[in-house]
Amino acid sequence: MATDGLRDLEQDAWGGFLLTHDRLWRALEAGLAPLNVSMAEYSVLSLLYEAGPGGMRMSDLAQRRLMSTGGFTRLADRLQNRGLIERRRSAADGRGFEAALTGGGRALIRRARRRHHDDLHALFFSRLDDGDLRRLAEIWARLDPGTES
Repeated sequence: MATDGLRDLEQDAWGGFLLTHDRLWRALEAGLAPLNVSMAEYSVLSLLYEAGPGGMRMSDLAQRRLMSTGGFTRLADRLQNRGLIERRRSAADGRGFEAALTGGGRALIRRARRRHHDDLHALFFSRLDDGDLRRLAEIWARLDPGTES
């Protein structure tokens, strides 16, 4: 039965997306919990890992994480207080700040990435074939608010 102006198919598709997102998010977060890493922290640490020893500008990290500057600063404070990242003035212009992983941060994200990738394969990739994954990738690209329909 359609609710709130949505057709049954629309309700099934949207409700299925929300339920699946919540279930996957909780399961992935539970996998990282023994490492004392939240999904938000994992995302930042993973971006810094991919950026390499030079790190990334704090503003770029906040933008990539779709976070406000203030919210991201609080997250970075927590990571720095735990000794996982270091912040420094930008070498490029001296105005902004960059963040980079510490040795402890690199060690933690390597363990977290192994666990996270194992969980992704068990919970998501193993249940879909390449055709499914290709269709999903196309759908996500079509739904990007930054592109026109």
